[in-house]
Amino acid sequence: MSGQREPQLAAAEAEHAARVHGHIAAEILAAGGWLSFERFMDVALYAPGLGYYSAGAHKFGGGGDFTTAPEISALFGACVARQCAEVLAAVGRGGILEIGAGSGRLAADVLGRLERSGELPEHYWILEISADLRERQRRLLGERLPHLMGRVMWLDAPPVQPFDGVILANEVLDALPVARFRRRRSRVEELGVAVDGDRFIWAARDAGRDMAGAVDVLARAAAAAGAGEWPDGYLSEYCPRLAAWTAAVTRPLAAGAVLWFDYGLPRAHYYLPERHDGTLLCHFRHRAHADPLRLPGLEDITAWVDFTALALAAAGAGFEVAGFTTQTYFLAGLGVDQEMLALAQSDENRFARLANEARRLMLPGEMGERFKAMAWTRGMRAALGGFALRDLRHVL
Repeated sequence: MSGQREPQLAAAEAEHAARVHGHIAAEILAAGGWLSFERFMDVALYAPGLGYYSAGAHKFGGGGDFTTAPEISALFGACVARQCAEVLAAVGRGGILEIGAGSGRLAADVLGRLERSGELPEHYWILEISADLRERQRRLLGERLPHLMGRVMWLDAPPVQPFDGVILANEVLDALPVARFRRRRSRVEELGVAVDGDRFIWAARDAGRDMAGAVDVLARAAAAAGAGEWPDGYLSEYCPRLAAWTAAVTRPLAAGAVLWFDYGLPRAHYYLPERHDGTLLCHFRHRAHADPLRLPGLEDITAWVDFTALALAAAGAGFEVAGFTTQTYFLAGLGVDQEMLALAQSDENRFARLANEARRLMLPGEMGERFKAMAWTRGMRAALGGFALRDLRHVL
């Protein structure tokens, strides 16, 4: 999706794109001609029946728009399962809640690995808003683990009843709607979306007090890290709803751990002066680009996660940050090499394939450094193996 060439859309895709465009354009008109980007992203991703995650597009894996760690290799789920087992043992068994389970691969890999080691959770809940993804998850789990389906339940909202155990969130935070800003010498502008003929365009207005204050905090964090001042016109984003959303989805966990996996950076590195165009990234048919206004409803829209903001949100939600590390060290700390041997079962060809998959998960030029893991804990003090080799909390 580089350059000016537009992708060729199938008839159903073009029809869906037109419906989404009309819906957003009507909302912009009703709002007086300007819509915040946070609201635009919310509609483009989550509007019932229209948004990217609410409609029936094929999103994950080889035939979708992007590939996540569980799609690359069962090694990721096996290591996550080992971390879950440590937590479940510390709290006296308990259950697992996965937020946004994608294709269902992580759930299947975690449950399969825990079954093999005799450490199954009491339940495996999946919080999923997409009917299409629910059906895909149900089909995959039914094919791979039909005898465990009695432990799996799909939820529309976080459970009301408290439970002990683990909450998993893999590549969920990057899809939370963000606000975009531009820093001028003497003011902060909020970037929103307007309509120009048959296309959406960026439109700026003076930021409100809340945004101006938030941006000032981000600028000071970058300066305090020795990065220097932002250049005039510096553009980036932040997630205003991060603290409230994470508190809401983790509230039911009485004792245990929340495991967050996503790509992102601590704040001082996120808001470096040289990163002056922000971190927005869109995916369509496994091709990445940075223009979220082109294909709303048909493409994923993401922003890198500010892990300092996530760490600050932990205290407000009643948790302690128990670990922060790269995906490389998380997997290494949980014995990814041992899992390779167990999965290969003396099959040299399969071991070679798993080794290639491990490289994709762990090499710095692949997912190893860009993706991070963070643990929140409450009501437990057990050591977490995924953070034993290298704990980076000091950089938050």
